[in-house]
Formats: sequence, structure tokens, C-alpha cells
Amino acid sequence: MVQSRTHNCNQLRLSDVGQKVTIVGFYDNMRKVSKNLGFLILRDFYGVTQVVIETEEMMAKLNGVNNESTLSVTGVVRERSSKNANLPTGEIEVVPEDITVLGKCIYNELPFEINRSKEADEATRLKYRYLDLRNPEVRDKIVLRSKIVAELRKSMIDHDFLEITTPILTCSSPEGARDYLVPARNHPGKFYALPQAPQQFKQLLMTSGFDRYFQIAPCFRDEDARADRSPGEFYQLDMEMAFASQEDVFSVIEDVLPPVFAKYGKYKTASTAPFVRISYKDAMEKYGSDKPDLRIDLVLQDATAVMADCGFGPFEGQTVKAIVVDNFNATRKVIDKICADVEVQSGNKVYWFKLDENGELVGGISKFLQERKAAVAEALGLKPGDFVGVAAGKLLDAQKTAGVYRRFLGAASEAHMKQDCYEFCWIVDFPMYEIGEESGELEFCHNPFSMPQGGMDALMNKDPLDIYAYQYDLVCNGVELSSGAVRNHDPEIMVKAFQIVGLDEEHVKAKFPAMYNAFCYGAPPHAGIAPGVDRMVMLIAGEESIREIIPFPMNKTAQDVMMGAPSEVDEKQLRDVHIKIDIQDKNA
Repeated sequence: MVQSRTHNCNQLRLSDVGQKVTIVGFYDNMRKVSKNLGFLILRDFYGVTQVVIETEEMMAKLNGVNNESTLSVTGVVRERSSKNANLPTGEIEVVPEDITVLGKCIYNELPFEINRSKEADEATRLKYRYLDLRNPEVRDKIVLRSKIVAELRKSMIDHDFLEITTPILTCSSPEGARDYLVPARNHPGKFYALPQAPQQFKQLLMTSGFDRYFQIAPCFRDEDARADRSPGEFYQLDMEMAFASQEDVFSVIEDVLPPVFAKYGKYKTASTAPFVRISYKDAMEKYGSDKPDLRIDLVLQDATAVMADCGFGPFEGQTVKAIVVDNFNATRKVIDKICADVEVQSGNKVYWFKLDENGELVGGISKFLQERKAAVAEALGLKPGDFVGVAAGKLLDAQKTAGVYRRFLGAASEAHMKQDCYEFCWIVDFPMYEIGEESGELEFCHNPFSMPQGGMDALMNKDPLDIYAYQYDLVCNGVELSSGAVRNHDPEIMVKAFQIVGLDEEHVKAKFPAMYNAFCYGAPPHAGIAPGVDRMVMLIAGEESIREIIPFPMNKTAQDVMMGAPSEVDEKQLRDVHIKIDIQDKNA
């Protein structure tokens, strides 16, 4: 070791007995037996070591010293008479000759016990994150993150990708979320924006002649938090390949990610190449989601023909989707809880019935189906003992609601959900266009800069709603890790794609001048993807919340309660950047 220590607190063993050593760390706790006997646990980043206080002189050095103060202990290693098999250092102890307080904790009480910090409420943990991170269980997730990032970086370099950093201060661009804006002091009234993603820059690198680019890229989006999304900023494994197709991107990702998941994951099994490929249309029809959890073997069935006109009001004139679960012996209380949870997540009610062991329809909405029992059983392939979950609504609503229902039923039925594995899949063939739910007008469905399948011919001769794009999502265990696409590198095709949604060439030139102009100088076909690092680490660590794997996360309202951000700034700072605050009273 270096500096003030000879060893760390996880290093000493029986072979070190008799050595004079210096160890440093945090005062974890002490069991005081008498005025001249105590057992001090010293903790550093690496582990813990027991220090045995055997004199009043040494005990006096610790009088008034609070837990979590930092200490330096110099002494002799000896064998413990009472060994602790649960600790790597459990066979030895250090008898101190000198103890020095390096950094004093002035507080008698801590906001929480360090090794039980995860039991504290989230607001307290985030406010005292520097204490929370002292908990080895919390710290280890950050160490894991570092190892995963290093492994990803090494693998990308091994695949001949060049790591290139792209600008943080750039122009505002419509990427699908709100920008974080930065006022430009030397350009009054103008603003930089923090990049929502390095999308345009990485495509410009391809037009510049670089062949394979990657970056562990910081991205900034002013959006609300979710369990799998951190507000404010996040990181992604951003990559782009020149002269590449969708297959080239799939090949790289299928080679890079599974070994990382298998090596560091909570589960030791991960899908290997080739990943399952599912069209967007089939994913919605079969799983009710464009990010299906393939660990669950349940699928949606269409029951519209046999159930929509059964006399049950919510089904009339609607699409009806059913999920059949065999050997589902849940109690009524459990079923009601699942239905309530689905309603909370989907915003729609769901229904159920059973085919009992005697072949009778029972429970839930069964009374509306009695007259067509045989037809329902035949249409859904029911066997005695089967449970049927049902959702209804307009096609997309019915699919999505049933997809949520499928997920809850799978989680409640061990027989229908694989455990201890990572199941990857590609969702492909996304529609290029859709009718916007709010506008009622034709809009881009996914990414306006994706290459339409069929190129210019498709744009000229097909119904826009029948055009698919070379767009793809990477999904793992029901979590979308990334979206990617083969890029539209042809200015003529790009302009035509925008014209279909009512935007002309001047709009493209005005909104994306650098990329449009660069493509006019000859651009290679290129494709890319950007799996989210935070989401990957969350899955690998088996955590439910993304904040557990980020060193200094914001809370759900995008506040850093530890640093006090966002914060007010003084009037001079505002004048320097030509800004005047005018906050409207929402209650006025």
C-alpha cells in the first residue's frame, strides 16, 4: 500500500502475524468490555479488521471519538483466540501501539446506521449520500458499475471501435424530450443545449470518414423519473458503424453484452447469439408490449369473435384479449390484488373467469359466458383448471392492458416464468408513421431519421401506414435497453420522408443544417444503437430502482438534495447571461 498505511483492512492474514503494520479507516464500532479492554472494528473501502484495545492509554486515545471518525492504527498483528470464519481477516487482530484521529466526526448520532442505510427513507439517503455510500452493500453497486463500464469499453475497443467524445454544449434539437438550456454570455438571447444524445454528432463522424465510433456518453433530458429512468442525466453505450446494416449492429451487440451479463450478473445465464427477433406488430399481438419479458411463457389470445357480443357491457364493440394460465391456484384475494395492480399501471379495468375441474365456467365474469361455454373453451383451448385473464378496449388499449396483465400473472405463477436468467430479444420492423393520438394527424412513429424499408420507392408508392422502418429496440427481461436504427443518409429520401408528415425541405435544413449539409457531400450508409448503461447495471445488479446504481442520483423531482440543486443564483450572474426572472403565479 501507499501513503499512510502498509495494508488495507481486508489484507492481513495469519502469515502476517508478528508484523508491525499501519492500517487506516473509519471507526465502525467498538465493543467496550472495561476501561482497558475493547474490540474496535476499523473499516475501509476494502473490508474490516479488528483492533484489540488492551491498555488504558490506548483507550484514552478513543475517548470522545465518535463512530465514523477516521483513524490511523499502528500495531502488531497477532492470531485471534476467537476466530470469525465470516470475515477474510477473521483469524487475526491488531494490537495497537499508536492510534491517531485523522478526521473527527463531530456528531454523536448519525442520520442512520451505516450498514443499515438502505432501511432509511430515500430522502434521507440522498441528502447524506456520502454516508449511504459508506455502506458496503451500497458501495458494491458502484464498484460493480465501474467494472461493467470498463468491461464494455474493453470489448468495444476489441471490436475495433474508436472511443471519441462529443460536445456537451450544443444546439437545441427536437429529440423527443425537453432540453436543458444554457445561456450564452457572449451571444445575448441565445442558448446552448445539453445533448439529449450524441445522435447528430455520431452520424456526422460517419460522414467524416470514421468507421466505428463508441462512447460512454452522458445524455441530458428534462423528463420525469421512473424506477428505470433517472431524471436529468444518464449514460449510454453509444455506438455507430459506417457502411453497416441492421445485421452488423446486431452482431456486435450480441457479441458484447451477453458475456458482461453472464460475468457480473445476479443471474449467471444470458441469451446468446442470435437473440430472438420479434416484429413490433407480433410483439403487440402476442405479448401486449413492445418490450416483452420473454422469461414469461404466457401469450395473448384474441377472444373478440367469441366474447365481444356476450352481453357484458365493457366488451361491446371492443377488441377482447385473453391470457390463459394453467394450474393457477391463486386465492380470490390474490386475483383481486393482481387486477387492482393492473388497473393502476394500465389505467383500465381487467376481468377474469375459470374453467373448474368439472368443466364449468366459474368466478369473475363467467355468468356472461355460460350460454357459449363450449365456444369459449374451444376458441381459447381451455382445459379444466385453467384461469383466464381478460382485457378489452380499442385494439392498442386492449393489447397494452393485456400486456400488463400478462406480466403480473407471469410473476405470480412460478411455472410460467423462468428464474435466474437474462432473456434478450430484438423488436424490429417498427412502423415508419402513425396517426398521432392527440393530433389525429400523420406523424413519425419512432425516429424521423431512420431509413424506410424500401427506400424512396416505398415513400412514393405505399400507404404511409404500411411503411416499416429499419428501427429496432433491444429488450432484456421486459426492460428496453436501447433503440437504434439504420440511418437515413440520403438527403432526397430524408426530404421525402418529412414531406409525408407535412414538413418541407426548408424545415429539414433549418432544424438539422449540419447533418443535412453533410449528407449532401456524400455519406456512407450507417447504423447504430445506444444501450443505456444505467439500465444495464440495474438489471445486472438485480435492483428495482435505477438510483441504487448511480453514485449521486437526483430524487424523483430532479433535485439533488445533497448539493441543493437546482438553486437560485445572484442578480449579477443573471445579468452576465442577459436573463431576467419572471415567474408567473400559477394561482393568479
